Amino acid sequence: MKSKEFPYINREISWLSFNERVLQEASDKTTPLIERLKFLGIFSNNRDEFYRVRVATVKRLAKLGKKALAVYGEDPKDLLVRLQRKVIEQQNKFESIYQELLLELAAKNVFIINEKQLTPTQRIYVTEYFGNELVSNLFPVMIDDSKPFPYMKDKVSYMYLRLESIIQNKKSKYALIEIPSRSISRFVVLPQHGRKHYIMLVDDVIRFNTDRIFEVFGYRTVECYNIKLTRDAELEMDNDVSKSLIEKISKSVKARKQGLPVRFVYDAAMSEDMLKYIMKKLGMAKKDNAIPGGRYHNFKNFIDFPDLGEKELTYNHPVPLLHKDLANNPFTTLKAIKQKDILLHYPYHTYNHIIDLLREASLDPLVESIKITLYRMADSSKIANALINAVKNGKKVTVLVELQARFDEENNIYWANKMQEEGARVIFGVPGLKVHSKLFVVTTRENGKEVHYAHIGTGNFNEKTSKIYTDFSLLTANKEIAADLNKIFEFYENNFKVQSFKHLLVAPFFMRKDFIGLINKEIQFAKKKKHAEITLKMNSLVDKEMIGKLYEASRAGVKITLIVRGACSLVTEMEGWSDNITAYSIVDKYLEHTRVFIFHNDGDEKIYISSADWMSRNLDNRSEVAVPIYSEDIRKQLKDFINIQLSGNTKVRIIDRKQENFYKKAKPGEKKVRVQDEIYNYIKNENEAFLSSPKTKHLIHS
Repeated sequence: MKSKEFPYINREISWLSFNERVLQEASDKTTPLIERLKFLGIFSNNRDEFYRVRVATVKRLAKLGKKALAVYGEDPKDLLVRLQRKVIEQQNKFESIYQELLLELAAKNVFIINEKQLTPTQRIYVTEYFGNELVSNLFPVMIDDSKPFPYMKDKVSYMYLRLESIIQNKKSKYALIEIPSRSISRFVVLPQHGRKHYIMLVDDVIRFNTDRIFEVFGYRTVECYNIKLTRDAELEMDNDVSKSLIEKISKSVKARKQGLPVRFVYDAAMSEDMLKYIMKKLGMAKKDNAIPGGRYHNFKNFIDFPDLGEKELTYNHPVPLLHKDLANNPFTTLKAIKQKDILLHYPYHTYNHIIDLLREASLDPLVESIKITLYRMADSSKIANALINAVKNGKKVTVLVELQARFDEENNIYWANKMQEEGARVIFGVPGLKVHSKLFVVTTRENGKEVHYAHIGTGNFNEKTSKIYTDFSLLTANKEIAADLNKIFEFYENNFKVQSFKHLLVAPFFMRKDFIGLINKEIQFAKKKKHAEITLKMNSLVDKEMIGKLYEASRAGVKITLIVRGACSLVTEMEGWSDNITAYSIVDKYLEHTRVFIFHNDGDEKIYISSADWMSRNLDNRSEVAVPIYSEDIRKQLKDFINIQLSGNTKVRIIDRKQENFYKKAKPGEKKVRVQDEIYNYIKNENEAFLSSPKTKHLIHS
């Protein structure tokens, strides 16, 4: 079935609908006020990446003319117009929400003030702060028409100033000041007055003090506005065969910083002549994604809004739980895994279990080797340090570092070099294929025989994101799964050796075909009038072949339930196409990142967790793994988690035909179910029941 023959929502348009759900959280009055500010930050950060990657790609396609229409399925130029219209509409909502939040925060004694609202005492404080803390981080640039226009960095906000000469016969000038939000906090917390908190953005501290910078040169500030440029983030890879991959990526990352502009955001209050001047200097036209905004840009910094110690203004994040099979267990983590499969669910479970496992493996005399894939690592990675410790203890450590993890390339290069220096064997994956799988295998020698302990997960080995992303880690000593996993590592080490896999679904070789086979089975059962059902949870559903297959299943009578956090190109509520498909999206305090696939299979359910979404890049251009769940306990847990998500009526949106993001609401008399809180309570109750059982008490005491 060709994609042109069935309903399909453009991926970029659908993604903007997802980001609208993030914006909804910022406007939701049930969300604590400071968390609402943080959602504005998340929305802004998401949109930046959208422009750097997706819009940049569409702009490149637009240059192909008619060829792009054949490849892309629609005219990229028309799409750019639609995208800009939608972005401006969302930006207007954004500004409106921010103004509402300022009033609501003020009612709670939190005041975000600007330079015009300072009291005399606050003026003294801000002046001293500027002189003591800020001025040494500022590097103003006077714009001189006889010289090239100053280079503007990607993802950085600038103050754009018109300066008036205070000396006769001297021309007015323009200037740029980079806002140093990387080297210094974007927020200045002013002295508290009674119960009242006062916060000022660094932008306004600069505005208040610009004359102190320029008066010495004979100028004073007439106008001062916030501006920001977004650049194309695509890596242009060097084909020089004499260079290593690490050299090529390093060079490409440096080149990315000078990518072509794809969006210019400016304060809508800016005078027309100032706007024309800088647009001309940047070589951009207004139609080239020039977005009028408010007084501030780079709202992503609001993700780090200061904690004011007022509990009602922020989320209560409960303490991560120990896993019931690893808490009070007299054995090492490896021995516990040998007894039974274990499923960790972050951030509800503590990520320390994974760090402890690798730390134990680095010390355990039975352990011979560790093999692991690393996609995105924390800045100060405990995972990397555990692996380095394993090398120091004489273990063979093989680390596949994916250098092309977008926006984490530099961090990954640092750790790759560090681990290589310490003696780990570092490999850089497969040419032309991103390794996105989340795997490790620990091999021991027990009673003269090799024993393998495996990890297959849905999220990165990153202790930082494990606190805010929901993810799964399956820990197993299943011999057959470990054998398949070892074959995958053989492929990583020897790219010419492609093998078959008995249990794992592996992209780019077999995953697409295997998933299609599972859908086809449900279609066959439906045609035989048997119960047929598919439940899928993922981040994105945009692959046209998979969507076409789901439509086919729906038309055959298969009941299909989707939980899709991000872009969903499948159109629900389309008579004759998606009559048996319902779709939901959950956006809440944690970012939903798990992928779960459940096929009824005539009662013999097939259940998988995976690192892969249903996107062409995951199924065809990445190394991904989906693992079957064989443990009855874990199968029940996963189904319970999914059922909790489907019972949710708070923070859950219905993905309707027009993707209007209506909330799924509690029916009269129905209790409110907030999915993420319910799952935490489920795991906590399960722990308490396990620890209070006579069998567990006997094990602990013995």
